[in-house]
Amino acid sequence: MSNKVVITSDITCDLNWDLEQRYGVTTMPLHIVIGGKSYEDWVNITPEELYKIFYKTKELPHTTAGSVGEYTDFFKQFIDKGCDVVHMSLGSKLSVTHQSSVLAAQEFPGRVFSVDTQNLSTGSGLLVIKACELRDQGLSAAEIAEKVTAMVPHAHASFVLDRLDFMHAGGRCSAVAMLGANLLSLKPSIEVHNDDGGSMGVGKKYRGKYEKVLLQYMEDTIKKFDNIDTDRVFITHAGANKEYVDSVYQAVKAKNLFKEVHITRASCTISSHCGPNTLGVLFMTK
Repeated sequence: MSNKVVITSDITCDLNWDLEQRYGVTTMPLHIVIGGKSYEDWVNITPEELYKIFYKTKELPHTTAGSVGEYTDFFKQFIDKGCDVVHMSLGSKLSVTHQSSVLAAQEFPGRVFSVDTQNLSTGSGLLVIKACELRDQGLSAAEIAEKVTAMVPHAHASFVLDRLDFMHAGGRCSAVAMLGANLLSLKPSIEVHNDDGGSMGVGKKYRGKYEKVLLQYMEDTIKKFDNIDTDRVFITHAGANKEYVDSVYQAVKAKNLFKEVHITRASCTISSHCGPNTLGVLFMTK
């Protein structure tokens, strides 16, 4: 008989507390460094607190991955209880978290499997839920890791930025590009490439009022695929105006396409790279 399987994930999967409890997921916090202090994402700092510090100090938060030792200790708590572990990591092109978790997993051969989701936020979260569903079907940790890895190309993540301040503060775009985009009211969509470790690229560039942009982005994103997995869709935001979030939520619900429509809040790690009023619509294809 196979050991009981535990599904874990980096905190960046952005599942809310209710979903973590519903599916029995344990998350590993990443570190946020700002104002000379180190915090643990969602443990002793929230995204709102992070934004307040940034706007007050103009100091961009720095994110750091967990160390191999931290992942080893994280996994050991489950191994000591006789469980096997499937860990879903933030995309390998986005952070060294995957490498750290892989090295830690080697301390427990045949017991811990780290899956590179090649994604971020609920793009990873969608795969976490799939892993939980496979666990509930009685599959072993090795079987779950193999099957979920095959699903990686089917998890689609993108989001729209309202402003480029955070991207600029982090050296991800020039001051000229930021000023030009803001003056022209350009709202770029960012797409995650889940065939390249989770690297990101610029998609369609929208223009106009942000609420209308979000609705058009939602329409464009859903229309891109004709084989959508209708089990669930995530509307994940990094502190977007509630009216914007509700507007997108109602528009998605009105399509009667998805069985479940979830709204989740991005972690500090994700928020620190994109800034407030960022919103994405994320789902899987078959």
